[in-house]
Amino acid sequence: MTAVEIRNVTKTFRKETVDIVALDGASLAIDAGAFLCLMGPSGSGKSTLLNLIAGIDRPTSGEVIVGDRDIAQFGEGQLAAWRNHAIGFVFQTFNLIPVLTAFENVELPLLLTRLTKAERREHVKTALSLVGLNDRMTHYPRQLSGGQEQRVAIARAIVTDPALILADEPTGDLDAHSADEILGILERLNKEFKKTVVMVTHDPRAARRATVVRYLDKGVLLSEGVTA
Repeated sequence: MTAVEIRNVTKTFRKETVDIVALDGASLAIDAGAFLCLMGPSGSGKSTLLNLIAGIDRPTSGEVIVGDRDIAQFGEGQLAAWRNHAIGFVFQTFNLIPVLTAFENVELPLLLTRLTKAERREHVKTALSLVGLNDRMTHYPRQLSGGQEQRVAIARAIVTDPALILADEPTGDLDAHSADEILGILERLNKEFKKTVVMVTHDPRAARRATVVRYLDKGVLLSEGVTA
C-alpha cells in the first residue's frame, strides 16, 4: 500500500525577476509503514518536498497524492482540517508556544476536534508518556532542555494519531545524546506503531535509522537506496 505518491512534481519560486526551480519533475512513491529519509545539500529541495506532502505548499505542476487524495486540489479550509488529523509535523526549531505548558502545547491540535476536555486530557497524557515526559506536563518550554522541547513537539505531532509523520531536520539543533533519543522515538513510532515517517536530515547517522534513503540534488531526486 502506498502512503504518498509524488507524480512529476515541479515547484518554482519567483525571486524578484528570476524563477528558481526548487523541484524539477520529481516522482516518488512512499510505502505505508516506511521510514524514508531525504538527504541532500542545502537548497536541494528537501524541505520543499516535505512541505508539499504536508500541504503547507502547493506544486507548480504535478500531483501530490496522500492516501488516495490529491491534496493539491483541496481548498484552504479543507486542507487545514485534513492536515490537523492526517499529518504530524516535527520542525527543527520545535515551534513551541513559550507561554503554554508542555501539556497545553500538546493539546493545541485537539482544540480543533470535537473531543471533550477529559478525552483531550487522556490523548495528551498518552502522547507525553510515549515520549517519556509524563512528569514534565506542567513545565514551560524555558524549563526544558532542547531534547525535551523536541520530545514535546513530537508529542504534539502524534496527539491526533496521524498515519504520516513528517520531520524536518528534527535533530538539527540538538546535541548527540538528545538527537539519539529523538531518533529512537521516531524509530519506535515507525516500527511499533506502524507510522509512516518521512525525515529530512543532513546527518548520515540519523539516516541510518531509516529503511529507505533518497537523495535530492538541485531539485532532482536521485536513485533510491534501501538501508534496512
